[in-house]
This record gives sequence, structure tokens and C-alpha cells, in this order.
Amino acid sequence: MTENGSEKMAEEEQNSSAEKLKEKANNYFKDKDYENAIKYYTEAVELNPTNAVYYSNRSLAYLRTECYGYALADATRALELDKNYIKGYYRRATSNMALGKFKAALKDYETVVRVRPNDKDAKMKYQECNKIVKQKAFERAIASDELKRSVVDSLDIENMTIEDDYTGPKLEDGKVTLKFMKELMDWFKDQKKLHRKFAYQMLIQVKELLSKLPSLVEVSLKETEKMTICGDTHGQYFDLLNIFELNSLPSPTNPYLFNGDFVDRGSFSVEVILTLFGFKLLYPEHFHLLRGNHETDNMNQMYGFEGEVKAKYTGQMFQLFSEVFQWLPLAQCINNKVLVMHGGLFSEDGVTLDDIRKIDRNRQPPDSGPMCDLLWSDPQPQNGRSVSKRGVSCQFGPDVTERFLEQNKLQYIVRSHEVKAEGYEVTHSGKCITVFSAPNYCDQMGNKGAYIHLRGSDLNPEFHQFIAVPHPNVKPMAYANSLMQLGMM
Repeated sequence: MTENGSEKMAEEEQNSSAEKLKEKANNYFKDKDYENAIKYYTEAVELNPTNAVYYSNRSLAYLRTECYGYALADATRALELDKNYIKGYYRRATSNMALGKFKAALKDYETVVRVRPNDKDAKMKYQECNKIVKQKAFERAIASDELKRSVVDSLDIENMTIEDDYTGPKLEDGKVTLKFMKELMDWFKDQKKLHRKFAYQMLIQVKELLSKLPSLVEVSLKETEKMTICGDTHGQYFDLLNIFELNSLPSPTNPYLFNGDFVDRGSFSVEVILTLFGFKLLYPEHFHLLRGNHETDNMNQMYGFEGEVKAKYTGQMFQLFSEVFQWLPLAQCINNKVLVMHGGLFSEDGVTLDDIRKIDRNRQPPDSGPMCDLLWSDPQPQNGRSVSKRGVSCQFGPDVTERFLEQNKLQYIVRSHEVKAEGYEVTHSGKCITVFSAPNYCDQMGNKGAYIHLRGSDLNPEFHQFIAVPHPNVKPMAYANSLMQLGMM
């Protein structure tokens, strides 16, 4: 056999092995085991790096695990290998949509529509994306009008009438009480709506309260006190109720900190956020809320919260939620020793607690810088920093954590932002802790949820795990933008 012939045979063998790996990956993908799907697509890519399909399939698995940066890179690579590969354009558009890069997404949808003029799905996506691009341009035009008025100024709460047939919870003299909170939680459990008058009153009061807080909240726990730290809850209201069942209701002697991402994905986000805001109003000193990357307009537009508020109330109420979210603090320091934030540490060294205090947070987060990092970054096992799998902020290694803690005289950080099989994870030699409190995330990840007890006496984290509880038959992402629902196919 000629040398060429044996090379060709070896190549064919390699390609055939790659195909088998792809099939294996496809089966894992069908079973929603995206980590293993990614693993085997990667092995297929290593054997045959010129097959656009492998990159495209891995891109979809990355999309499902919220690694939008990696998904974007793979879709782009697929198109470099085969510019006629239509699925590649879809994948890249979805990645860009997820990152809030709507103009870039629109370009890819345009390409698909041009190539497939009779494709109804492509046309629908193009129109939907075009609508968002126009809406964003309009919003920018309004925002540049410096005197952007608050929704509060245009509300006439006094004259909102409460219909005779409304039998739900009512604020007492406009105030949240424990009785109101207990009634509210039961009312929401029955899938009923709080009257808009009371919802508006709560939002106005909580905006006022949050706007007085610093960007870095500092609390001290006495020797005998403990605090519960919860991670992402993502609109999983019935799991939130379960946390209160397992760990008792918030009170001055049972303080809580919820570390961002209260809304989006889960379809009971309105119930989650109004319950959390209610407890904030009831116990302002003992119930703490920090902002997550999902307490932002871009995310809410794509992942369901905006759609849910519009379905249950009005667009105007969503605008008010957006104003309130901008006032959520970005980090919390406990006993000058433990720093809690939603995402993680910074893209560059040298950031101090004082720098965090100085962040002007009443805005949508920028694409880079300390505010963006606090909401978006992730830890990585290797030293140094690398490009984020999400396409926003960075990944930081144990050495970065070590230097930050040393400079700021801290013991460790607690963050959330990533689903973990056990509900929590301890990395960076115990100095970086992740806690995630949405069990069986999106009804499909099969993970446990967890919360942390921190005691003033020693600040040693104590982990408590729990599993998902049943919820009414409203699927996650029910209110999400249709591009996100369909873009995931």
C-alpha cells in the first residue's frame, strides 16, 4: 500500500472514531448531561478538527450550561470551517442574544433569512431580534435625555382602587407586618396575585430603603449570632418556601443574606422577589439582598422576568423593578473577615474594599470593570486569570484570591452564580466558597440546593443541603423571550 493510501486509511479511521464520539456526546446531550456531552464533543474535535458539526453541537451544549463565551467561539469556528452551515449562524446568534449583543445576532439571522427565504422560524427570529434592536435604540435615545423620570412620579397610588372581590393580603396602614408576610406567602402558594396597589407600595418603599445603603454593606455578627447565606433562587418560589420551612422564617434572631439572581428562568420570579422585598421591609437590619447579574435589564428581557411582570402586572411595573434593582448593594462584608458577592473577584489586582464602597451602582452594569466583575466573574482551579467561559468578565485563580484576601485582611469569599451538583463547592484551599440555592435548576439539572450558616463565634461555614420540592405545572422559561426558548433547540 502506498504511503498516501495508509495515511488516508488512518485518517478515515480517525474520522470514524470521531463520529462515534459525536454519537456518544449526542446521547449524553439527549439525557441533559451537558458536561459529558461537552467532554465527548471535545474528544471528537481533537480527532477531527475540521468538522463544523462538532463545534456547532458543542456550542449548543455550552449554551445549555450558560458558557456563552465558549458557545460563541465554537459557533464562530464552525462558520470559519463551513460558511454555508446554517445551524452555525443560529448558534452564534443565540450566543450573542444571550450576551445582549443584539446587533451582532441580527446580522446572523439576516444571513439565515437570505439563504432560506421560506423558513418561517428564521423569519420569526429575525423579526423578534429586529424589534429588540429598535427598542434598544429607542431606550438609548430616551436615556440620553438626562432627566429620566422615575416611574414613581407617574403613579397615582392613592387612587388605585381595591376591588370588592379582592380577598388577598393587605398592607396594614401601608406597612409590611409579619401577619401580612405569612398571608402573602400562602396567597402566592395558591398562585394568586398580590393586588397591584400593594405591590407598587412595596416597590416604592424598598427602593427608598435600598437607595440609602452603601454599595458595600458591612454587618457584624456577635459571638452568639448566626446568619444564613443563600445563593441563586431564580424564580423557584416553592424551593424558597422550603428554605424557610427547613431553616425557619427570617427574624431579628434568624438573619438571612440572599446573594443575587432572585429572578429569571424559574416562572415564579414575581412571587420570589416580592417575598424577599417584603422581608427586607419587615427586617431591614436583619434581611440582606445583594445584586446578581440577573437583576439587570438585558437578562430580564431574555430570561423571563420582564415577560412575567408584564403578564402578571404591567410594563410600567417592570420599569419600577428595574429602578429598584439598580439600588441593590453589590457586596457585603461580615465581621471584617468574610466578603460576599454574587459573581467573584476582579479582572485586575489591587482592588480594595474602599474601591467597592466607591462604586456608583445606580445603573445597568458596564461591560467591564469592578462592578461587572462582582456580578459576573467565576473562579478557576489554575493560577492566574483567563477569558471567561461566559463571554463577560474573567475567571480568577487561587493566587488571585490569595492576594486579594491578603491585601484586604479577609479570610475568604462567598459567591454564587454557578450551579453546583451538591449545592455548594469549596475551592482555592477553602478561600473561595460557592453556594447555589435553586435545586434541580430549571427542572433539569438534578443538582441539590444549599445554604450556609455562619456563626459570629468562629465564622466557619456550615453547609446545609436540600432537594427540590414539587411546584405547579408552569415550566421554567415560560415567560422568556421566544428567541431564548427556540434558540436552544
